[in-house]
Amino acid sequence: MLLNEEVTYLKGVGPNKSRLLESELSVRSIGDLLHIFPFRYVDKTKITTIKDLDPSVHCQVVGTLIKKNRVRGQKQSYTTATIKDTSGFLELIWFRGGAWLDDLLVIDKQYLIYGKPQRFKGKMSISHPEMQPYLGEQSLSKVLEPVYSSTEKLKKSGFDGKVRKNAIRTIISRLKTDDIQENLPPYLTEKLQLISKYQALKWIHLPPDLASLQQAQKRIKFEEVFFFQLRMLFNKNYRRLKFRGIPIKALGKSFHKFFNEKLPFELTGAQKRVLKEIRQDLGSGAQMNRLLQGDVGSGKTMVGLMSMLMVLDSGLQCVMMAPTEILAQQHYKSISESVSGLGIKVAFLSGSVKGRTRADLLRHLEAGDLDILIGTHAVLEKPVKFHKLGLSIIDEQHRFGVVQRSRLWTKGNENPPHILVMTATPIPRTLAMTLYGDLDVSVIDELPPGRKEIITLHKYEKHRPQILEFMHQQIKEGRQIYVVYPLIEESEKLDLANLQQGYERLLDFFPRPDFQISIVHGRMKPADKDAEMKRFAEGKTQIMVATTVIEVGVNVPNATVMVIENTERFGLSQLHQLRGRVGRGGKQSYCLLLSSFKLSENSKARIKIMTNTNDGFKIAEEDLNLRGPGDIEGIQQSGGLEFRLFNASEDQDYLDTARSIASIVLKNDPLLESPDNAILNKYLHQLNKGFKDWGRIG
Repeated sequence: MLLNEEVTYLKGVGPNKSRLLESELSVRSIGDLLHIFPFRYVDKTKITTIKDLDPSVHCQVVGTLIKKNRVRGQKQSYTTATIKDTSGFLELIWFRGGAWLDDLLVIDKQYLIYGKPQRFKGKMSISHPEMQPYLGEQSLSKVLEPVYSSTEKLKKSGFDGKVRKNAIRTIISRLKTDDIQENLPPYLTEKLQLISKYQALKWIHLPPDLASLQQAQKRIKFEEVFFFQLRMLFNKNYRRLKFRGIPIKALGKSFHKFFNEKLPFELTGAQKRVLKEIRQDLGSGAQMNRLLQGDVGSGKTMVGLMSMLMVLDSGLQCVMMAPTEILAQQHYKSISESVSGLGIKVAFLSGSVKGRTRADLLRHLEAGDLDILIGTHAVLEKPVKFHKLGLSIIDEQHRFGVVQRSRLWTKGNENPPHILVMTATPIPRTLAMTLYGDLDVSVIDELPPGRKEIITLHKYEKHRPQILEFMHQQIKEGRQIYVVYPLIEESEKLDLANLQQGYERLLDFFPRPDFQISIVHGRMKPADKDAEMKRFAEGKTQIMVATTVIEVGVNVPNATVMVIENTERFGLSQLHQLRGRVGRGGKQSYCLLLSSFKLSENSKARIKIMTNTNDGFKIAEEDLNLRGPGDIEGIQQSGGLEFRLFNASEDQDYLDTARSIASIVLKNDPLLESPDNAILNKYLHQLNKGFKDWGRIG
């Protein structure tokens, strides 16, 4: 079959370019090359008159050359030419090129010109146009011209976008219907009015017109997201059939005693709703796989604790995994205090727990003498064995690789444990359906009563004296302050210098011994970092100067001010997480976004969103629109699906349709065993072959 042929044997490729294509684009076969689509198209099928030129789009013009001129300036020489058609005149400009232009430009000759026009001093012109003699209709393209991305190495090797376009033309000229395996059954293509996959691949590369291109895009986008949804829902069904959940009986004394005697505050309506959903999962006899989303400070940890109490009363153990030692310690401290007096044994495990202490902990855990284990990724290590694990909670799940998280799946005994994944990073609905389509999703969309909205202000360098005065006033009132600097790996030395300078500048304004300032960054030894964070948490220092290591993991209700330096270097999600470090007590809190005057449009948009809303879900939607969906599952999955055309931020309709149809198909035929779905079954198993569905672990 043509698509299985090695790309080496394609004209213009050969062994050297073949090796480069594999390393640069992961292209090994002709099929691989055919499935990397153009990123835009050039319309050279029609001609625009000069008077109708639009400066916002590339256009193609036919005109007669009436004048040319070589201008020699003091700093730069350039060439100009003027063409005319029946509607007007157009100036052409070249800032490079000399003698070869004289040969190309012949007065009174007709030319076909392509480029992006611009208006300057009332005149329309095109700089460095594509230009060729006009030979009538045969000079016009018969299809929309595809434009392919490339890399510097491929360009240097001679395999640029133009060579690639010619290679694709050769492939399509050889392509036969039998070369393309159809993967959607007729009842779906007819219902959705989709063209065949064979036709879609031809038209996505060489569309005869815009309508054909749109049909090809419709087919490919639907197929991509449909099989993604079908695979996740199929695997979810399969998992439920194959793996029975550990049944959790009626709620016991630990849960009731905690709820009636120790619950420190009234649960919000959202917390009660989520706990009810979790209770139904645990009692259903099926294994729970639930994602819990909640904005910073919404009370996810309390929901996690009460979920563990439901499980403990059935004689099972629980584990909670957090991404940093400081956050894990924080959970350990708060949960230990919450369950004191209930006879529940809680232990902490991280890389710093060593020797006899570690050995004793592991022995008691395996014997069933410990009820709750809280720790870092250390809980995933092979020596960590449970007597009977009933529930695994993963906090701030995006900080763990999916392969890491999947190890919790194997920590159960006869049956895998129930899984609760928690995140304080709100995920837009479109991305949640894509990332976590096989998980049940719960959302805490309500903050505890008494929480005041954080006032967020954008300030420039000229406002620094007022900011320092404001910080001084807050400290005078007994409050604490974060000052956060960016840290980007490529600029680590520069960033560290900025952090140090900022720290020293603050010491001038807040001198010892009247004031104490902590400093924390990722290059410090863990023990030193933890000691500084502890000092701040205990109120021994008034200001913490830090990098984003404090984004997750420090809960200081007395901190009321977050100053973010170089705001333009942070993403929206990160800014929202940092802002969430303050506003945890009852006092009014503030987030001050400090930036330079020179801001990109994207930076201005991010800052405007932050000052306009505290709603994490709105911010997440805007973040998706600004940045795009990125790498959907977090790792490149061997045998998995990659989205070539589908875009989660733009193609909501495709997602809704695909999800709905995949659900209906599997409701009627859960294991795709009917003859009508044989084609889906075959293709799905090809996708799953060698593919580990890590996504199902959260």
